[in-house]
Amino acid sequence: MPRLKYLYVVTADSVRPTNVSPNGSHLSSRINTLLLGFALVAAILMSGCASDGKKDETDGWSETKLYSEATEKLKDNDFAKCGKYFEKLEARFPFGPYSQQAQINAAYCYWKASEQAQALVAVDRFIKLHQGSPNLDYAFYLKGLITFNDDLGFLGKFTGQDLAERDPKAAREAFEAFKVVVDRFPNSKYAPDALDRMRYIVNSLAEADVIVARYYFQRGAYLAAANRAQLVLKDYDRAPAVEEALYILIKSYERLGMTDLSADGIRVFKLNFPDSQMLATGQRAKKERSWWQIWNK
Repeated sequence: MPRLKYLYVVTADSVRPTNVSPNGSHLSSRINTLLLGFALVAAILMSGCASDGKKDETDGWSETKLYSEATEKLKDNDFAKCGKYFEKLEARFPFGPYSQQAQINAAYCYWKASEQAQALVAVDRFIKLHQGSPNLDYAFYLKGLITFNDDLGFLGKFTGQDLAERDPKAAREAFEAFKVVVDRFPNSKYAPDALDRMRYIVNSLAEADVIVARYYFQRGAYLAAANRAQLVLKDYDRAPAVEEALYILIKSYERLGMTDLSADGIRVFKLNFPDSQMLATGQRAKKERSWWQIWNK
């Protein structure tokens, strides 16, 4: 049974925003942008009135200067400020030549600044308004990255916590975004990495179900353990977690007195995992490190 490997790290530079052609807008996009621009301008004005009285340093800046300053902040990795600058640029000049670029750049900057909610708002706005954009593949790819590890948490990065041990909701959302890239834009330069990340997510979702099945088994809920293990075999038949899922299924059948089904399970296990020691030891081989745990030796 072929195994799916965990993916490698893609550097931040490889997913930096690409340039958007200012001539790629459609009439419907301009109308939607106008309406959205009015709302954003109103929001910014209201927030300015409710601020602590400090003057906005960008007041009076031209479109070109605001874009230039935002780009400089992006180059300097000042992501929090470049996100705000690009957002203001989009709001003040919704029909300007930098409008589309500002939207996607704002999403990228907010993502790098760990402002996940604002990044999602920005990238979803770009996707909604610019369905004909030549950079739509990048937008969906970026959306996948934004949601990929949003519930990892600061401590999770340093405790060895696996994606499978957390709420899978974000993983499923990231999977759907990456799937759009692979299905709709198979020739995109982002498609290969999107596919790798989809594989990793599938493996993690399978591991999450195995964790649940193991929990049920350890507490004597053998029927529930068998049902959850069967779910892994049905939905994730190529994932590495299948080995332990099949083992839990065999042992659950044994505890339930279903000897024929248990024997069938053992036969299938030996056929698919001839080198496995799990039937003898009850333990899987040590898992590979997660792709983001490259610093853990």
